[in-house]
Amino acid sequence: MSDEQQTTPEVEEAAAAAAEKKAEEQVAEASAEDAPTVDAVQAEIESLTQQLADAKEQELRAQAEAQNARRRAEQDVEKAHKFGQEKLVNDLLPVIDNLERALDAMNVDDEALKPVIEGVELTLKSFQDTLTKHKIEALNPVGEPFDPQLHQAMTMVESPDAEPNTVINVFQKGYTLHGRLVRPAMVVVAK
Repeated sequence: MSDEQQTTPEVEEAAAAAAEKKAEEQVAEASAEDAPTVDAVQAEIESLTQQLADAKEQELRAQAEAQNARRRAEQDVEKAHKFGQEKLVNDLLPVIDNLERALDAMNVDDEALKPVIEGVELTLKSFQDTLTKHKIEALNPVGEPFDPQLHQAMTMVESPDAEPNTVINVFQKGYTLHGRLVRPAMVVVAK
């Protein structure tokens, strides 16, 4: 029996050793199968590098788009400040037209009207200076070539003294605000 008892623990040890060896072999085989090859690792590195480059490009595009949006917003605000007065200017232009018409209608030889004429002239000059201060410029194109972007032709008249397509008379002055046309000059053009 002692041989049997010895045999059983030896058998158990041998079986345990064999099972352990078999497990180690299976782990080694599994590791060999699962272990990435050099080509697979390089492909993974290239893929990750491409993803990083794409992410950086998207970030640059997003930054550029944000900068463009900020610049457009600044330009819109600047235009609003610059041209926000346009409606007010359009409402005030008839006042200056009426002051000019009043001066044209007054008899300058009448001594009783001299103080009134002087007062209207000073008021008109003050008004014109204020407009100039706010970058509102008058267009009085007498003698200049007709420009359809700045002038509105009311009529064409035969004129031997003037070249064809030249402004010979202005019914109503035009005005620009910071270089942008607010009201075209109403003119008579030579044929």
